Amino acid sequence: MPLVAWALGACKPGQERDAPTEAGPPKADAAPIGPPPSDPAPRSGMIWIPGGALVAGTTPDSLPRVPDAEMPGEQVILKGFYIDVFAYPNEEGAIRLTQIDQAQAAELCRAQGKRLCSELEWERACKGPDNFVYEYGDRYNPDRCGTGGDARNLPNGLRVGCCSGFGVRDMHGGAWEWTSSPWGRGGGRELVSVRGGNGQDGELIGRCANAVAQSSRAKSPSIALRCCAGPRNEAEVSLHIERGPKLERQEPSDAAMARLVLDSAPPEAGKLFGDLGTVKVERTWLWRPIGNEKLVAVGACARSGKRSACGVLVARRTLNRCRVLAWASSGRWVPSLYVDRDARDVWLIGGDLRGRFRVLLRYVWGRLHVGPPERKISRIRRRRGRK
Repeated sequence: MPLVAWALGACKPGQERDAPTEAGPPKADAAPIGPPPSDPAPRSGMIWIPGGALVAGTTPDSLPRVPDAEMPGEQVILKGFYIDVFAYPNEEGAIRLTQIDQAQAAELCRAQGKRLCSELEWERACKGPDNFVYEYGDRYNPDRCGTGGDARNLPNGLRVGCCSGFGVRDMHGGAWEWTSSPWGRGGGRELVSVRGGNGQDGELIGRCANAVAQSSRAKSPSIALRCCAGPRNEAEVSLHIERGPKLERQEPSDAAMARLVLDSAPPEAGKLFGDLGTVKVERTWLWRPIGNEKLVAVGACARSGKRSACGVLVARRTLNRCRVLAWASSGRWVPSLYVDRDARDVWLIGGDLRGRFRVLLRYVWGRLHVGPPERKISRIRRRRGRK
């Protein structure tokens, strides 16, 4: 009996959830003082999502994020609507229906007096009243929804803890779900947004803001559906995708920006420069790893006599703030950068007493991973795209 009671209570709307982290998205404004509006009549197998503020997408300071596919944490006011507790056929223990395209999914909902959810309605139902990053909170936990693997078609209700603050179940960890929303980020007219699902990068895909473009005619064993009801909210994701040169040398260097980046340098950079004197900016670059993402790379050196220490700081600037994402030493050489075939990979060329080396700077959904020094450098690769 205690186990049954826990299972029934684990998904109760309004209960205390995981505490948000400092990097989480801003929460919606508190409701005005006064009696809350009464919910409409209940519908079997559905949950009423009250009208309110959705913090749509992911703020630039929250990671991971996909800037060319998500809104930058904008507040969107949505009217109330109903949503199914589970994916179709909306029964606990049932296997979700897949291998249907978007039009067939919409017809199945219409046959029940329902409709497909818009992607922002889906996101609000997932984020809950507190606008969490994941349905269960702001900290990633792969066990709650079983994220981090393939998008398999699993029975509804398999994981009791995979539940939003509104009480909607299994929005991640299994098959993706059709929405009625066009893919408003550029691309063909037949592209629409699917939500939920699963994938190897569970921390990224398991977020309520995550979305994937899919052809409306696709039929896949990993795409299911969930229905909504009530007047449809017309708000949609519509992003202008800004692109440009993958790696662009800045001449002359932006002194103010470079100083802002240097002032935010991590302790390991200060240890390298040590007591060699004033740190001088040698080169700056703009790096655009994906659409709507622009990073600043600053190459700097400190010298004292024949001694020198150099490296590159990579940062993201938002308004008047600067956040350093990575630091990499280029040894005694003034750093050079070149972009690989994929704009998300940039190589740093440096040198020390042992000779030339290179270090891979890899962009991974808002974060930067710095690889180990590599001593063997192909001449062909070294010539391509060097800056």
